[in-house]
Amino acid sequence: MRAVCRANKRDGSPCRAAATGSDGYCWAHDPANAEKRRRIASSGGRGRGNGELADLKKQVKDLAADVLEGKADRGRAAVANQLYNTLIRAIEQERKLRELGELAERLEALEEVLKGRKAG
Repeated sequence: MRAVCRANKRDGSPCRAAATGSDGYCWAHDPANAEKRRRIASSGGRGRGNGELADLKKQVKDLAADVLEGKADRGRAAVANQLYNTLIRAIEQERKLRELGELAERLEALEEVLKGRKAG
């Protein structure tokens, strides 16, 4: 019979995950993993580039309005738009890399839980 985690879930019900360590906790309840769990939880929903994108959207809208009103040179505006597109792709690439790192951390956590279940 496998050892079951001795902790309770947030709703007060007993945790049913396999205990992975000698202390009787699963990976998610093990105090030794508290910092890693906090890092994983705090990274969820974080959008560092959101402010940057809002600024870019405003700049592109302003540029478009200036071109349509004849206030900006169309050639220069076209080059600026190409640069904005390059910047947007770079921001998107950063976001994807950040998400990939977060997924890798979560996968490691799940693998630890599975190791505990196999051992138990």
